[in-house]
Amino acid sequence: MGGVLGRAGSYGSGSAGVGLGGRPGRAVAGAAALAVAAGCTGSWAYGHAGATQADILRDLAVGWTFAGAGLIAWWRRPANRTGRLMVAEGVAWFLGNLQGTSVPLLFALGAWWEALNLAVLAHLLLVFPDGRLTTVLARRVVAGGYLLVAAGGLLRVVTYDPSADGDATYLTCGDCGPNAFLFRPGRDLFEGIDLVYRWAGALLTVVVVVALVRNWRASSTARRRALLPAWIALLVALALVGWEVLYVAAPGLLGPAASTPALLSDLSEMAVPVTFLVGLLRMRLRRAAVGSVVIEVGADPTPRRLQDVLARLLGDPSLRLGLWSEQAGGYLDPAGRALRGPYPGSGRSVTAVDGRERPSAVLVHDAALGEDPQLLTAVGASVRLCLENTRLRSQAAARGRESRAVGSRILEAADRERRRLERDLHDGAQTRLVFALMSLRRLDARLADAGDGGLRHTVAETDRTLRMALEDLRGIARGIHPAVLTREGLGPAVTALAEQAQVPVVVSVEDRRYPPLVESTAYFAVCEALSNAAKYAQAQAVSVSARQCEGLLVVEAADDGVGGADPARGSGLQGLADRLAAVGGVLQVHSPPGCGTRVRVELPCA
Repeated sequence: MGGVLGRAGSYGSGSAGVGLGGRPGRAVAGAAALAVAAGCTGSWAYGHAGATQADILRDLAVGWTFAGAGLIAWWRRPANRTGRLMVAEGVAWFLGNLQGTSVPLLFALGAWWEALNLAVLAHLLLVFPDGRLTTVLARRVVAGGYLLVAAGGLLRVVTYDPSADGDATYLTCGDCGPNAFLFRPGRDLFEGIDLVYRWAGALLTVVVVVALVRNWRASSTARRRALLPAWIALLVALALVGWEVLYVAAPGLLGPAASTPALLSDLSEMAVPVTFLVGLLRMRLRRAAVGSVVIEVGADPTPRRLQDVLARLLGDPSLRLGLWSEQAGGYLDPAGRALRGPYPGSGRSVTAVDGRERPSAVLVHDAALGEDPQLLTAVGASVRLCLENTRLRSQAAARGRESRAVGSRILEAADRERRRLERDLHDGAQTRLVFALMSLRRLDARLADAGDGGLRHTVAETDRTLRMALEDLRGIARGIHPAVLTREGLGPAVTALAEQAQVPVVVSVEDRRYPPLVESTAYFAVCEALSNAAKYAQAQAVSVSARQCEGLLVVEAADDGVGGADPARGSGLQGLADRLAAVGGVLQVHSPPGCGTRVRVELPCA
């Protein structure tokens, strides 16, 4: 039974192919030489039997296609026996051609091992893609196939007289042989053994089909995709058996068209190694696609998104990503549940994304993916990159939140200090100036009875000076923090600001209150916009609006001026943008030349 994945033990790993200089490389080179020698010898024997140049080229194409594809697979996957079996299939393909020679021993060997390529093909189908026989039925079928060729082929060859049964082989060579292994000639005996031999092969093919169907039904989606070449090869085997059965049951029925099924079956045979090569190239393309995981998951690589992208790219919908959790003491899936390991015999594997004693993440996936260690290595690197990206983004976001919190606290402290200064000016200096004006007016009233015109003029000048100082002081107080903003809110404060503006201003502000820092930030944003409209934009009119929308206070100020405002070149707008960013706000400026300027401010106010 599969258990919860806890502390990491050992995880599977793989290696890529090796160069031709190592021991596996020498074996591949030797197999290549054997395939070339077998093809040349088989072609020579085939030509001796009367084959045309087209027949020889077609025969070479099938055998060497198998051998070439197998050599590539063997080189790239030295631990997998699939490549070796493909090479063996390519070599065995030419053995039957030895019956075309007049050398008795070669003729006998060709007649004996004529069907070896079919036994190797069955073996290849049953081991693909793992390179090993995983069931008892598969092992018995493969053993039965080789036993039939070895024992049944031997019984057949010791009774085969080519001079009496020249059409018993596909070569139909009347002057081939003699048979060095001929022990007991007899036409009836040979025909009986040959018939049993061929039908035993047909029955064995049916059992191979049953084994493949069982493997298919027990396979996952990813494994079924990998098994697709095997099913194509199965169709080839059925075509060959069908032709053999038809040839045995009614040899005269085919007539002159007997070569057409042979041609089609040969072309189908060539398709088998091509499908294996396509499968290998698809694995390379899949490995390249894995390199785009970081792009696929987007700017916010959540574990769920990462798992879904990997499952799609690898063709394994059941793939699961597990992240290590110190609190849980094990690996958790993206939903926060404990990740369970694969059950024995379930055809699934666990791969760590790094080589540490306790990996930060693991993948539970189809075991068929383990046939490409480089693919899993690329997957691990992409997962590590995404997780590291997530970690860095989380740290940056935390630092950003902390920075905004600090900035907000600084602005709140500054805003409190501005309100305190405004109160101090209002309650202190302004009040004293008002008292001084009242005293001067009482003095002026008394001087009216005295008739001292010069002294009254001096009092009047002093009165004007005090009133001007009082207005300046009130302006300074409003610039620091307007009292109306604290008492009545943003709407009345913006309305009072518009009344004092140098250009006509239309105000549309919702009658509601917001947090003090939000109100003061919005107010000074309007101040900056109106100041720019009067100083630089040459505007004739300005409109100001403020409304709440989805947890945001949206303030807009639009003028009909010359446009061309650029926050990057103006210290006022840049300072406003910095102030807004400190409280999580956003500044947008749209100011095409000649089309006016629109300033939009968004402030969180929920």
